[in-house]
Amino acid sequence: MPHRAISLVLAALLALTHAQLWFGRGSLARVGAMQRQLEAQRAANTKARLHNEQLAFELEDLKNGLGMVEERARIELGMIRPNEIFVQVPTR
Repeated sequence: MPHRAISLVLAALLALTHAQLWFGRGSLARVGAMQRQLEAQRAANTKARLHNEQLAFELEDLKNGLGMVEERARIELGMIRPNEIFVQVPTR
């Protein structure tokens, strides 16, 4: 009889442990979801880091030279230099 009680207690502990593994806070499904979320966040961080580096390069160019200012004026404002001919090529 005592062996049966020990076996039941051990079986209950095993069941409790497996319940935590499958349904609890650290369950396999939750860990998988968190890993996917972590990968998505890492991808977003990489994208943001590249964007920040590009902005830093543009800022440095704006501080040190007029090349970026001229390029932005040409693209965004359609400005041209004196004695320059403006040719617009239509896109499809």
